[in-house]
Amino acid sequence: MSFRLNSDFYKGKKVFVTGHTGFKGSWMCEVLLLSGAEVTGYSLKPPADPALFSLCDLENRMHSIECDIRDLSCLQKALADAQPQIVIHMAAQPLVRESYKDPVTTYETNVLGTVNLCEAIRHTESVRSFVNVTTDKVYQNKEWEWGYRENEQLGGFDPYSNSKACSELVTSSYVNSFLQNKDMAVSTMRAGNVIGGGDFAVDRIIPDCIRAAEKGEDIILRNPHSIRPYQHVLEPVCAYLLLAQMQYENPGLAGAYNIGPGEEDCVTTGALASIFCDAWNASAGAKDLTENEGMEKENAESGNAAARRLGWTEQSDGGPHEANFLKLDCSRFRKTFGWKPRWSVAEAVAKTVEWQRCFRAGEDVSECMRKQIHEYLCEK
Repeated sequence: MSFRLNSDFYKGKKVFVTGHTGFKGSWMCEVLLLSGAEVTGYSLKPPADPALFSLCDLENRMHSIECDIRDLSCLQKALADAQPQIVIHMAAQPLVRESYKDPVTTYETNVLGTVNLCEAIRHTESVRSFVNVTTDKVYQNKEWEWGYRENEQLGGFDPYSNSKACSELVTSSYVNSFLQNKDMAVSTMRAGNVIGGGDFAVDRIIPDCIRAAEKGEDIILRNPHSIRPYQHVLEPVCAYLLLAQMQYENPGLAGAYNIGPGEEDCVTTGALASIFCDAWNASAGAKDLTENEGMEKENAESGNAAARRLGWTEQSDGGPHEANFLKLDCSRFRKTFGWKPRWSVAEAVAKTVEWQRCFRAGEDVSECMRKQIHEYLCEK
């Protein structure tokens, strides 16, 4: 068996996506719409301004429901009305540092939200395939130099990580208590850090790099030595859809899976920032350099000014604890489905910069996304 997202499978399928207005959710919906799926999204309003969801006019291209995952009655009605065959759960409070500021909302959203969705699903007979998206941070982090496997102990140091581990336990309990006797396959997927065009979130490395670059400032890194599994957003999005498809056809494939890049793309934050600087500088031609980047004409024409200017510095802000070392062992998903990553971390950063340049130039970002999705799906 080899990795191949079968777009024909999704043609005409009813798919329910929670968290569809977010960064990853917007990419998910774009892929599904290109595949001919009938998409219903359930989420709060877009979390950022600008927002990828709005820039791509997704609200007018799918059925979008603005409601809180913590509202059980609203969620039950949405599922009953949509009668989906496939459910992808991505609604979450996704930021570690925000979870320290507001742990109650983080737990309510990530834990109670999962309880509500599982409860609504068990009363929706149309559902055949359910994928709960969690995170690589669900494991009890022991700062090991090797990747965590799916049978490792769950934990999570901070409220975000712990709440997503709880979400996994909730899902498992519902499977054991209510869902295993239904004609339904349920899996959880633990993904690494994602990057890609249209991420405007705070406290995420690539959006922070972009904001600094556009201001002509040095990139400030809190911990350049921390190691994370970075991947383009299309890697996990298409993996979620592949799993949803395969377990729909063969429920015996359901379970817990890690999804992440290869060993070579588990890099330090400092290395990722350097890759970004190289890609940004390489894309900075004389035609699209702005005045606030401080480029003189002769330096812009040489193409070297940006390379000399854009860099990063280390500056701790005394913030809360964050893991220094985190990797996933994705051999189970690779072996089961013959899956492997398509784009390296350098390619992922280059695609992100390409999207950002398109956005800055006022061009059609939806077309840029569709182009990148086509490239990803069609590459051999």
